[in-house]
Amino acid sequence: MQTQKITAHIPVTLLHEAQTVTGKGITDTIKIALNQLAHAGAYDALRKMRGQVKFSIDLEELRKDR
Repeated sequence: MQTQKITAHIPVTLLHEAQTVTGKGITDTIKIALNQLAHAGAYDALRKMRGQVKFSIDLEELRKDR
C-alpha cells in the first residue's frame, strides 16, 4: 500500500478522545477514522436500498442449512 505523509491541524481533545476509543496511536487512529469515513458512503447507499430489494430465497430454507 502506498502511503502519503501529511500535516494536519487537529484539535488536541478530539485526537485524544479518538485515541482513547481506539486504544491506538495517532497514525492508527487516523487510519481507522479515514477508513470508517470512506465506508460511510457505502453504508448510506445500502440504507437507502432498504425495502427495495426483493430476494427469492426462502428464509426458512436458509435456517435449515445451519
